[in-house]
Amino acid sequence: MIETKMSELAELERLQTQILYRIAKLELLILPPSNNSPNKDLPTTTEARLSAVLVDSGVKDFSFKRVPSDYYDWSFEARRDILGAASIHHLCKSIVLVNTQAASNITDCSDRQNSKYYVVVVQYTARFMRLAPEEISHNLTGFEHNGVTCVGMKTDIPVILDEAIVKLNPDFFWLGGGEIDLKLGIRTSEFINFAKPFIVNCSGS
Repeated sequence: MIETKMSELAELERLQTQILYRIAKLELLILPPSNNSPNKDLPTTTEARLSAVLVDSGVKDFSFKRVPSDYYDWSFEARRDILGAASIHHLCKSIVLVNTQAASNITDCSDRQNSKYYVVVVQYTARFMRLAPEEISHNLTGFEHNGVTCVGMKTDIPVILDEAIVKLNPDFFWLGGGEIDLKLGIRTSEFINFAKPFIVNCSGS
Protein backbone atom coordinates (compact mmCIF):
# COMPACT_ATOMS: atom_id res chain seq x y z
CA MET A 1 0.00 0.00 0.00
CA ILE A 2 2.77 2.43 0.98
CA GLU A 3 4.79 1.53 -2.14
CA THR A 4 1.73 2.17 -4.32
CA LYS A 5 1.19 5.61 -2.78
CA MET A 6 4.89 6.47 -3.19
CA SER A 7 4.71 5.42 -6.84
CA GLU A 8 1.61 7.54 -7.40
CA LEU A 9 3.27 10.52 -5.70
CA ALA A 10 6.38 10.12 -7.83
CA GLU A 11 4.25 10.05 -10.97
CA LEU A 12 2.40 13.21 -9.91
CA GLU A 13 5.71 14.98 -9.25
CA ARG A 14 7.00 13.91 -12.65
CA LEU A 15 3.90 15.28 -14.35
CA GLN A 16 4.16 18.50 -12.34
CA THR A 17 7.76 18.95 -13.49
CA GLN A 18 6.78 18.49 -17.13
CA ILE A 19 3.88 20.95 -16.72
CA LEU A 20 6.30 23.53 -15.26
CA TYR A 21 8.57 22.99 -18.24
CA ARG A 22 5.71 23.54 -20.71
CA ILE A 23 4.59 26.67 -18.86
CA ALA A 24 8.12 28.04 -18.97
CA LYS A 25 8.30 27.47 -22.72
CA LEU A 26 4.92 29.17 -23.20
CA GLU A 27 6.15 32.14 -21.18
CA LEU A 28 9.10 32.44 -23.54
CA LEU A 29 6.72 32.60 -26.51
CA ILE A 30 4.38 35.17 -24.90
CA LEU A 31 6.67 37.44 -22.89
CA PRO A 32 9.14 39.78 -24.62
CA PRO A 33 12.77 38.74 -24.02
CA SER A 34 14.76 40.71 -21.50
CA ASN A 35 17.81 42.46 -22.90
CA ASN A 36 19.58 41.66 -19.66
CA SER A 37 19.07 37.90 -19.99
CA PRO A 38 22.20 36.06 -21.22
CA ASN A 39 20.11 32.99 -22.22
CA LYS A 40 17.01 34.37 -23.90
CA ASP A 41 16.07 30.97 -25.37
CA LEU A 42 16.05 29.15 -22.02
CA PRO A 43 13.37 28.91 -19.30
CA THR A 44 13.92 31.33 -16.45
CA THR A 45 14.10 29.01 -13.44
CA THR A 46 16.71 26.36 -12.74
CA GLU A 47 14.08 23.65 -12.37
CA ALA A 48 12.39 24.54 -15.66
CA ARG A 49 15.70 24.89 -17.50
CA LEU A 50 17.05 21.53 -16.33
CA SER A 51 13.66 19.90 -16.94
CA ALA A 52 13.84 21.20 -20.51
CA VAL A 53 17.31 19.69 -20.97
CA LEU A 54 16.13 16.31 -19.68
CA VAL A 55 12.83 16.23 -21.58
CA ASP A 56 14.49 17.30 -24.82
CA SER A 57 16.96 14.42 -24.32
CA GLY A 58 14.15 11.90 -23.94
CA VAL A 59 14.35 11.46 -20.16
CA LYS A 60 10.91 10.71 -18.69
CA ASP A 61 11.33 9.35 -15.16
CA PHE A 62 12.66 12.21 -13.04
CA SER A 63 11.42 14.71 -10.47
CA PHE A 64 12.66 17.76 -8.57
CA LYS A 65 12.11 18.50 -4.90
CA ARG A 66 12.82 21.58 -2.81
CA VAL A 67 14.42 20.96 0.58
CA PRO A 68 14.81 23.23 3.64
CA SER A 69 17.82 25.53 3.84
CA ASP A 70 19.34 23.50 6.68
CA TYR A 71 19.08 20.24 4.70
CA TYR A 72 22.84 19.62 4.89
CA ASP A 73 22.72 19.77 8.67
CA TRP A 74 20.31 16.81 8.70
CA SER A 75 21.20 13.17 9.13
CA PHE A 76 21.25 10.95 6.04
CA GLU A 77 18.11 9.27 7.35
CA ALA A 78 16.24 12.58 7.57
CA ARG A 79 17.36 13.52 4.06
CA ARG A 80 16.19 10.13 2.80
CA ASP A 81 12.76 10.63 4.35
CA ILE A 82 12.13 14.13 2.99
CA LEU A 83 13.06 13.04 -0.54
CA GLY A 84 11.23 9.74 -0.30
CA ALA A 85 14.42 7.95 -1.33
CA ALA A 86 14.54 4.17 -1.03
CA SER A 87 17.60 4.26 1.27
CA ILE A 88 20.43 6.55 2.38
CA HIS A 89 22.57 4.90 -0.32
CA HIS A 90 20.26 6.42 -2.96
CA LEU A 91 21.45 9.91 -1.93
CA CYS A 92 24.19 10.96 -4.32
CA LYS A 93 26.26 14.01 -5.25
CA SER A 94 28.05 15.34 -8.31
CA ILE A 95 31.59 16.56 -7.75
CA VAL A 96 34.11 18.05 -10.17
CA LEU A 97 37.50 16.37 -10.06
CA VAL A 98 40.83 17.41 -11.57
CA ASN A 99 42.50 14.74 -13.67
CA THR A 100 45.97 14.97 -12.15
CA GLN A 101 47.26 12.39 -14.64
CA ALA A 102 46.48 14.60 -17.64
CA ALA A 103 49.45 16.01 -19.55
CA SER A 104 50.20 19.71 -19.10
CA ASN A 105 48.86 20.51 -22.58
CA ILE A 106 45.40 19.10 -21.64
CA THR A 107 43.47 22.10 -20.33
CA ASP A 108 39.82 21.48 -21.22
CA CYS A 109 37.12 18.82 -21.54
CA SER A 110 37.12 18.34 -25.31
CA ASP A 111 38.48 14.77 -25.12
CA ARG A 112 36.18 12.51 -23.07
CA GLN A 113 38.91 9.89 -22.80
CA ASN A 114 41.51 12.32 -21.50
CA SER A 115 39.69 15.31 -20.02
CA LYS A 116 41.26 17.82 -17.65
CA TYR A 117 38.12 17.62 -15.49
CA TYR A 118 35.45 15.01 -14.83
CA VAL A 119 32.13 15.18 -12.98
CA VAL A 120 31.87 12.14 -10.72
CA VAL A 121 28.50 11.01 -9.33
CA VAL A 122 28.97 9.10 -6.07
CA GLN A 123 26.88 8.15 -3.05
CA TYR A 124 27.07 10.34 0.03
CA THR A 125 27.81 7.18 2.00
CA ALA A 126 30.88 6.42 -0.14
CA ARG A 127 34.28 7.38 1.17
CA PHE A 128 35.52 9.15 -1.92
CA MET A 129 36.44 12.78 -2.49
CA ARG A 130 39.16 14.67 -4.27
CA LEU A 131 37.56 17.90 -5.28
CA ALA A 132 38.52 20.52 -7.80
CA PRO A 133 38.73 23.97 -6.19
CA GLU A 134 35.25 25.42 -5.68
CA GLU A 135 35.90 28.36 -8.01
CA ILE A 136 36.90 26.01 -10.85
CA SER A 137 33.86 23.81 -10.19
CA HIS A 138 31.57 26.85 -10.39
CA ASN A 139 33.20 28.19 -13.54
CA LEU A 140 32.89 24.84 -15.29
CA THR A 141 29.38 23.85 -14.20
CA GLY A 142 27.66 27.16 -13.45
CA PHE A 143 26.41 25.71 -10.16
CA GLU A 144 27.27 26.54 -6.55
CA HIS A 145 28.66 24.10 -3.98
CA ASN A 146 26.00 21.54 -2.92
CA GLY A 147 23.96 22.44 -6.00
CA VAL A 148 26.23 20.86 -8.62
CA THR A 149 24.51 18.57 -11.11
CA CYS A 150 25.57 17.08 -14.44
CA VAL A 151 22.44 18.39 -16.19
CA GLY A 152 22.74 21.69 -18.05
CA MET A 153 26.36 22.43 -17.13
CA LYS A 154 28.13 25.41 -18.71
CA THR A 155 30.87 23.05 -19.92
CA ASP A 156 30.37 19.64 -21.47
CA ILE A 157 32.38 17.79 -18.81
CA PRO A 158 32.62 14.00 -19.15
CA VAL A 159 30.69 12.19 -16.41
CA ILE A 160 31.83 9.25 -14.29
CA LEU A 161 29.13 7.26 -12.49
CA ASP A 162 30.12 5.14 -9.52
CA GLU A 163 29.35 1.48 -10.23
CA ALA A 164 27.72 1.16 -6.79
CA ILE A 165 24.91 3.50 -7.91
CA VAL A 166 24.15 1.29 -10.91
CA LYS A 167 23.64 -1.65 -8.53
CA LEU A 168 21.07 0.15 -6.35
CA ASN A 169 17.60 -1.35 -6.01
CA PRO A 170 15.28 0.32 -6.81
CA ASP A 171 17.14 2.00 -9.66
CA PHE A 172 16.14 5.59 -8.92
CA PHE A 173 18.60 7.89 -7.14
CA TRP A 174 18.82 11.52 -5.98
CA LEU A 175 21.49 14.12 -6.68
CA GLY A 176 21.93 17.88 -6.76
CA GLY A 177 19.40 19.79 -8.85
CA GLY A 178 21.28 22.96 -9.76
CA GLU A 179 20.53 24.93 -6.57
CA ILE A 180 21.47 24.24 -2.96
CA ASP A 181 17.87 23.52 -1.94
CA LEU A 182 16.81 21.73 -5.15
CA LYS A 183 17.27 17.97 -5.61
CA LEU A 184 16.86 15.86 -8.74
CA GLY A 185 15.63 12.28 -8.61
CA ILE A 186 16.14 10.21 -11.75
CA ARG A 187 15.88 6.63 -13.03
CA THR A 188 19.41 5.21 -13.26
CA SER A 189 18.98 3.79 -16.76
CA GLU A 190 17.69 7.13 -18.05
CA PHE A 191 20.55 8.99 -16.37
CA ILE A 192 23.00 6.66 -18.13
CA ASN A 193 21.30 7.23 -21.50
CA PHE A 194 21.35 10.98 -20.90
CA ALA A 195 24.81 11.55 -19.43
CA LYS A 196 26.67 8.73 -21.27
CA PRO A 197 28.92 8.31 -18.21
CA PHE A 198 31.94 6.14 -17.73
CA ILE A 199 30.81 3.55 -15.16
CA VAL A 200 33.66 2.93 -12.75
CA ASN A 201 34.12 1.44 -9.29
CA CYS A 202 35.59 4.70 -8.04
CA SER A 203 34.59 4.59 -4.37
CA GLY A 204 35.83 1.11 -3.50
CA SER A 205 32.35 0.05 -2.38
